[in-house]
Order: sequence, then structure tokens, then C-alpha cells
Amino acid sequence: MPTRNRADLLSKCTDGLLNRTNYPSIELIIIDHESNEPDTIALLDLLRTDSRVRIISYSGSFNYSDMNNKAVLQAHGEIIALVNNDIDVIEPDWLTEMVSLAVIPENGAVGAKLLYPNGNVQHAGVIMGMGGVADHAFLNFPQSSPGYFGRLALVSNVSAVTAACLVLRKALFQEVFGLNAIDLQVDFNDVDLCLKIRAKGYNNVWTPFALLYHHESPSRGPDTAPEKIERFQREVNYMLRTWGEYMDHDPFFNPNLSLGSQAFDLAFPPRRKRPWLN
Repeated sequence: MPTRNRADLLSKCTDGLLNRTNYPSIELIIIDHESNEPDTIALLDLLRTDSRVRIISYSGSFNYSDMNNKAVLQAHGEIIALVNNDIDVIEPDWLTEMVSLAVIPENGAVGAKLLYPNGNVQHAGVIMGMGGVADHAFLNFPQSSPGYFGRLALVSNVSAVTAACLVLRKALFQEVFGLNAIDLQVDFNDVDLCLKIRAKGYNNVWTPFALLYHHESPSRGPDTAPEKIERFQREVNYMLRTWGEYMDHDPFFNPNLSLGSQAFDLAFPPRRKRPWLN
């Protein structure tokens, strides 16, 4: 779990993982990125007293991929979970559900159903090509909505899931060489990871039966500074060069549907190619 300051978020997240999750064996590795606020330092000191918690110091510019790669190297378990510090547990069996899918040999990355604090859907799998590179399906749908043909209520294969809460086997993470810390320091590293896993022949899975809140990057803030915009564009360009073939051909998103809507609306004109026009 990468973190920097924001003790209010970190305290809820760690309480949820350590005290409101019913999984029998948890090892929590926190990667502290130069926290300097007194309340956060005090919280980290308190967490160090829990035998299930280890804290790694990380210095330099923010690199989400590198931070998680370093933590995975130190993880003792066979299953790893990448979890953001702005996740909050809703149901105690979320991790049991995700691990039960991650241990199936054919499966790769497993994603959860994440909700905004207002209860609307924040993450229900990632669709390639949406928004230009990739975006979340069913964004802002009500929690109780069944979604398009029941997809919000069913375990399903997807091209990718968000690393805000992602579970997979450690051996598989290492097989695909983890997150790309060179080309994708901040954005799309989770999508790239999932596509590398798919390229190896594994299935990425999303489950609605692992339910958590996600406050979505409040500790980092928006990427509006000029240097952040430049970095984001480099990462977009990398994804287009590397995975461009997927942008209009997500195997889990019908070509008759629009890439301009997370609501599975019909595309107009249709994206489906007409062979008689070639």
C-alpha cells in the first residue's frame, strides 16, 4: 500500500484491512513516500506495533509502479493484493472472495467492485479504448443496478482491472515482470499489467462480491500541473504504441457499443467493420 500523509485516509484503510477483514492471514506492507505530517507519522508509529504490518520508506519522485514492485519483493505470501490508501472496507469477506478467484490456475488479476463514498459505482472492470486508452465500465451507476445484461451482478472476465484493489498470485506478478516502472510510473500501469497477463494466456476477472469504497486519489490530487500533463501524455503514447491493437477490439466489449459511454450505449455510427465496404 503506497501512502503519503493523509492520516485520515490511511487510518480508515488500515483499520479496514486489519480489523474489518475476515481473511485469516494478512501481511500489510506500507510504502511510505516521505510522509511529514505529525499525525501521519504518529499513525505509522502505531501501526509498527502490529506484527502484521511492515513499513518501507520510499524517497524521490512518485513512482507507483516502482513502489509496488519493491513491496512485492518483500512480501512473504503466495498471494499479493495491491491496495490504495484510499480504499475502505465495506464487507468483511472481500479478500476471501478475491483470493478464491486468484488461486484458480487459469485466472490472472482479480478486481473488486469499488464504490464512490456516495454509493455509486467507481470500478466494475476496465474497457480498452474507452476515453482513448482505457476507462472504467458503469461509472457512476447506482450500486444496486444490475448493469448491462446483468454484468454488474455477475463475476465476469474483463481485459483489465484497477490496481486500486487488485489480487493475484505473486508468481504470476513476477512472471510478467510486475508493473512497468520505466514507462508507466503513474497511470495505466495496472492496465498494462493486466494486458501482459492476458498475453500469457490467463483470464482477468472482476467480481461484484468483493465490495469496497474508493475515494480515488485524494492524497495525490489532480494531474493538472504542466509536468504532470506531459508525463501523462508520454504514458498515453506508450500504451497506444504497445497495446494499440486492443483499443478498438476489447474482446469483452461488443463492437456495436460506444467507446464514448461507460453505460454500454449503442455506437452510432456502429464501430463494427462492414467487410463489403473494404
